[in-house]
Amino acid sequence: MNNLFDLIGKRALVTGGGRGLGRGLAEGLAEAGAKVVILGSSEEVHGAAAEMKDGGLDVTGLQGDLSQRDGIPALFERVLELLGGDIDILVNNAGVQRRNRCEDFTLEDWDAVLGVNLHAVFVLCQLAGRKMLAQGSGKIINLASMLSFFGGFTVPAYSASKGGVAQLTKALSNEWAGKNIQVNAIAPGYMATEMNTALIQDEGRNKEILGRIPAGRWGTPADVKGLAVFLASAASNYISGAIIPVDGGYLSK
Repeated sequence: MNNLFDLIGKRALVTGGGRGLGRGLAEGLAEAGAKVVILGSSEEVHGAAAEMKDGGLDVTGLQGDLSQRDGIPALFERVLELLGGDIDILVNNAGVQRRNRCEDFTLEDWDAVLGVNLHAVFVLCQLAGRKMLAQGSGKIINLASMLSFFGGFTVPAYSASKGGVAQLTKALSNEWAGKNIQVNAIAPGYMATEMNTALIQDEGRNKEILGRIPAGRWGTPADVKGLAVFLASAASNYISGAIIPVDGGYLSK
């Protein structure tokens, strides 16, 4: 049974893997045996990779900016070099957030959020997909959100991007599932990460959010590890196009 979840010999890219949920995802894949490259926009990605490597995990850090459209293909080629030329697992986790009332939201912020959260996701899926189609197999895991299901407040660009991620996941699955490439998305609930600091510190919203989570707590990066390993492994070979909540029961209440 353990072989179903075995990732030994698999090669993975996790974007935004230097902190928060991304680091949890990278650790989970590496703990299951995968060779992992974590791509991050700041130098801290190297420290995170070194810490995981010190823990016996095969993780390499690569600094790169996914907001620079023209540079994404070159970044991907560098990832392939670090992974030995091929890729079996792509985890699109990197994301940015901007907050403002809809009537005041700037086009600059709109472009910044959609650029990283949706455009870069599509380009990396396309680049990885070409490699996976050539080798006859692959796993793509996109990070959706609770805002793939509802609209939120003061985050129009983020909501639009995560709705787009959910629909992109389904579109890619429609074309690639029959070619042994499974494309799915994890939709984290309210997670205690840096991106949600403003919500956690807002006493009113924090109370409101916790009041709707049956589990009674915010999620943590450790809560997404198991699902990531499942979706990256042979155990999920007949699952594709799914948007799977990891939310402590939030959507069911």
